[in-house]
Amino acid sequence: MASGLARRLGTGDAVVVGLTAMIGAGVFAAFAPAASIAGRWLPAALALAAVVAYCNATSSARLAARYPESGGTYVYGSRRLGPFWGYLAGWGFVVGKTASCAAMALTFGAYVAPDLAVPLAVGAVVALTALNLYGVQRSATAARIIVALVLAVLAAVVVAGLTGGKAPTVSYLGLLQETWSRSAGAEPYLSPGALPEPSSDPQGSLDPDAQPDQERGLTATFVAAGVPQGFSTAPADGLYPVGLWDVLQAAGLLFFAFAGYARIATLGEEVRDPERTIPKAISLALGITLVVYTLVALATLRVLGPARLGLSPAPLVDTVTWAGAGWLAPVVRAGAAVAALGALLALILGVSRTTFAMARERDLPGFLAAVHPVRQVPYRAELAVAALVILLVLAVDLRGAIGFSSFGVLVYYAVANASALTLTPDEGAPPKAVPLAGLALCLVLAFTLPSESVVAGLVVFALGGLWWAWRRRLRIRG
Repeated sequence: MASGLARRLGTGDAVVVGLTAMIGAGVFAAFAPAASIAGRWLPAALALAAVVAYCNATSSARLAARYPESGGTYVYGSRRLGPFWGYLAGWGFVVGKTASCAAMALTFGAYVAPDLAVPLAVGAVVALTALNLYGVQRSATAARIIVALVLAVLAAVVVAGLTGGKAPTVSYLGLLQETWSRSAGAEPYLSPGALPEPSSDPQGSLDPDAQPDQERGLTATFVAAGVPQGFSTAPADGLYPVGLWDVLQAAGLLFFAFAGYARIATLGEEVRDPERTIPKAISLALGITLVVYTLVALATLRVLGPARLGLSPAPLVDTVTWAGAGWLAPVVRAGAAVAALGALLALILGVSRTTFAMARERDLPGFLAAVHPVRQVPYRAELAVAALVILLVLAVDLRGAIGFSSFGVLVYYAVANASALTLTPDEGAPPKAVPLAGLALCLVLAFTLPSESVVAGLVVFALGGLWWAWRRRLRIRG
């Protein structure tokens, strides 16, 4: 039975695997909730997320060049810090990104046909798993086509947003009424009198004694308007000042959008000349994504403003519509569906490779480490990941998956930065300030995420730690 994976990918193939994950997840999933928290400080949150991503990318690139193996930080942590830390990173990646797979599958279904979202999501998982089973080269070819289409759509959105009209300025109450009127005739759960009026204070502050009651009213109102629980849109409307905590929390959510380059590192055994290809591919993918995100953020904020952006279920569609290019709306919807599909493609690829690497080290059941004798792909790991994603799609509402996934991935990269700190100059160590800043910022952003995400993440990591301790005890006894 074959024990290694085929090295078929070049730099371009590796770049598009990362681009499809980053651009698909970020623009169409994370911008609205981040804007609802950071308001007009969204660009600052985006810049902070980019700084963290740069540190992580640099550390990951140096480690990937040193250890060109499938598995990413699972391998780096094990080699540099010890088996437990590598395992914990791998556990967080597999669990968090499996939830992201389900979220992207459901996003695809919702954009294509909301009434058939779940069956379409299951079909997408099955189809893309079959594509991966035929060999990663075909998956990379599909990713190249998808990212080209998505970038073309985003370019159209940016041009329309930066050159077209703007949405009219309305009161907070008017904006919610507008949102309700567009929701298929749904009636608000709260009467207009239950809503707080925008403050006349230029700083937008509220009476400190009344703020808790007002925030509870706002939360109920946003749930009625279809905004996921756990995200407050009060800062976006200027009802109280945006603070450092809000910017950090928004940056943590936006970091979810930059996490796609992890898939490049997990392809260590499948790229040609990994010592040069992986660092170059990571830098290119991150740079392209940052430019795209910045342009899209400026365009959406210019047209919609932070309040509309924070409340919008489809902000890019609303951007082209208010900009006077409504004919682009169907194209943007199609682009969103394609982007979600591309993200799902890359996510399944990366999660299955990390599962394969962990199974090969017996941190997961050993039968998952099998490589197909003809296709030379980890087919059992891919089938197991697909089965788990389908189960989640059928059983769980994953609207809060962004926060949970961000927590897991930030911890994953904290381990990567800690691992990079142990590299010597002869091993290609980056400047010490880079992994130090990356480690500190990853931990800060992880623990400033919404409390539900932090608690869920801590529970999952605790369960993973217990599983590792039990397996280790069995090995010692054996």
